[in-house]
Amino acid sequence: MSESSISALKSKRRLPFRIHIEPRLSAPPAWYPAAVSLGAIVAALFLGGVLIAYAGGDPIRSYLHIAKASFGNIGVISDTIVKATPILLTSLACSVAFRMKLWNIGAEGQFIMGAFGASAVVLTPMLAPETSRWLFIPAMMLAGMAAGAVWGWIPGVLKARFNVNEIISTLMLNYIAVAWVNFWIFAVWTEGGFQMSPKFSQNAWFPRLLDYAKAIPVFRGLTTHLGLLIGILAAVILWLVIYRSRWGYEIRLIGDNPRAAQYAGINITRNTILVMMLSGALAGLGGMSEVSGVVHRLQTSPIAAGYGFTGIIVAWLAKLHPIVIIVVSILFGALILAGREIQPSGVPKMIQGIILVCLIASDFLMRYRVQIVRTHAEG
Repeated sequence: MSESSISALKSKRRLPFRIHIEPRLSAPPAWYPAAVSLGAIVAALFLGGVLIAYAGGDPIRSYLHIAKASFGNIGVISDTIVKATPILLTSLACSVAFRMKLWNIGAEGQFIMGAFGASAVVLTPMLAPETSRWLFIPAMMLAGMAAGAVWGWIPGVLKARFNVNEIISTLMLNYIAVAWVNFWIFAVWTEGGFQMSPKFSQNAWFPRLLDYAKAIPVFRGLTTHLGLLIGILAAVILWLVIYRSRWGYEIRLIGDNPRAAQYAGINITRNTILVMMLSGALAGLGGMSEVSGVVHRLQTSPIAAGYGFTGIIVAWLAKLHPIVIIVVSILFGALILAGREIQPSGVPKMIQGIILVCLIASDFLMRYRVQIVRTHAEG
């Protein structure tokens, strides 16, 4: 076969288009990140539906059931919000660290330590059981935030002073937190040898809507508690700090360009420690919210429920924006609540994992421009 024949054959086999990939030289439009995240969610739900169908289920009915079981009436909406509250606080914790390119994978441990610190106020006891609720709750909040902040301070110092990889240190501290709390539950605060502490006095409980059902009958059976308002307030304050304060500007500048921040005289060491402490304090507040608003005692099983790891997904999905995190946390609370009716663990965790993978993959579209270029056959 002649060279001209081979060239003609290759030309016929060539596709009429080619994919061209190039780095983005400028920031994408404001709407683009939201569109990419939405596309990642759609792709994740599609892949999850494929796996559900492969397992013998009906994807459409499964997703409709999740929607109905999460938002079908005021009662389940209340339960969804209860599930969303700890996710909201741990997501805020992750977002502030990620904003400065500090990869805090330890929100789970900081959450657990926050639950421990808040519980210590009740179980030590630091305050008498008859102490007013409005003194008990602030004391528990401060103790929970302090315990979480300490658990964030450790990897912060290791990173700032010794350049220890914060992914490894925060991840390892998760296991230490679980072991530490287990020691107190099993050996010191155990109730009758069971894997839980004695129940808190009602003065240490967050107020719930159902507590006001006598005055407002529509609140009957609604378990939404004060933690929701605290989470929303924390999100608003964090938004003001990140986008409307000098410290927030320093955090964003360090995350975007550490060399420029250092040249501008910003103390990166100090900010690394402070941001990790703030991240830990927010996660610790989430742990306090869970023991005071839901569990009313200290026990490992419902406390170490993966809220810290879910917070990572929500923070990424919300593009680290504190206000958007509120909405995304509610959606994930719905997924966890209703998904367990389909399967206690597998389906919700599977969908969460697929969403995280799709979000990470979609980040490629934020950094690169993909174009389909029409090719022309050679004459």
